[in-house]
Amino acid sequence: MADDRYFEDYVQGATYDCGSVEVTEADILDFARRYDPQSFHVDAAAAADGPFGGLIASGWHTASLMMRLYADHYLSTVSSLGSPGVDELRWPRPVRPGSVLRLRATVTEARLSRSKPDRGLVRTRVEFVDGGDDVVFSASLLNLILVRPG
Repeated sequence: MADDRYFEDYVQGATYDCGSVEVTEADILDFARRYDPQSFHVDAAAAADGPFGGLIASGWHTASLMMRLYADHYLSTVSSLGSPGVDELRWPRPVRPGSVLRLRATVTEARLSRSKPDRGLVRTRVEFVDGGDDVVFSASLLNLILVRPG
């Protein structure tokens, strides 16, 4: 369980299945109208003639869906101390209405903090894959994680 994890449990090379989510047209439209109102996100008719040949989710919508699954299934409520940032954020393929995305997280680095011995830094490669196992989102996330007490 993620809630029982401390720094020592995030072992380099370990991969976790962090669940899946369906991306609906209604969700795409709602998010885009509020935060990313480009025509290929908010107007199905205009999107059909656009660069992607149809409506697609905003990359920021996809990132927020990733964060929800990451927080629910990977980060520990007892040891997560937040994040100093994200690297290599990519959207290599569009996400279309009806897509079911599965999140996998792989620990790529885990090291103790040099200045604060009660915590470590965990770098994780996250990938959202669609039903065809194509990567539609990827990023390298860095988290501060408490070491196990005692």
